[in-house]
Amino acid sequence: MRELKNQLRYVLPLWFVFLITSWLPDNRLTIRFRGFLASFFIKKCGKNFTIAKGVIINNPQGLVIGDHVYIAKGCWLNAMAGLTIEDEVIFAPYVVISTTQHVFDNNSVRFGGSIANPVLIGKGSWLASHVSVKCGVEVGKGNLIAANASVTKSTPDFKILGGVPARIIKDNVDTKPSFSSRAEFEKSIK
Repeated sequence: MRELKNQLRYVLPLWFVFLITSWLPDNRLTIRFRGFLASFFIKKCGKNFTIAKGVIINNPQGLVIGDHVYIAKGCWLNAMAGLTIEDEVIFAPYVVISTTQHVFDNNSVRFGGSIANPVLIGKGSWLASHVSVKCGVEVGKGNLIAANASVTKSTPDFKILGGVPARIIKDNVDTKPSFSSRAEFEKSIK
């Protein structure tokens, strides 16, 4: 009965939102509109949630999203054991996060079953394209995870990490931006 309730309350309506918005181009207006519609079918969702097309969210009833979160095209999120994405997090295209993992049992992974542990992505972090995060991991606040990295262990705050498995490269420190908006950028190149 619980599974049916989750399907009707979260899974099918979210799938429908993605279906009816899949033809829209990804621009500032449509990613905000898609995020607004999707927010009603996620366990808890903060303000200004933006989401590109082609994202897969399995078990949205276990997903908690903070304020000002962006999820780019093609990301795959499994929130079965609980996935918390804190404020101001950015996912580049094709990030994979799973709160479950298959296990090897009786000489096979096919019928071995799974283990489940929650995942936390800390405030202000950026996961670059093709990053994967294993179940049970807590990504620290203000982390930058380099493209193609595989995060298999929890990370401290304010670090830049990369590699397979991900290792600390250096501290992530504030950098003075050269522009903060498209208008400022266009003005700077004239």
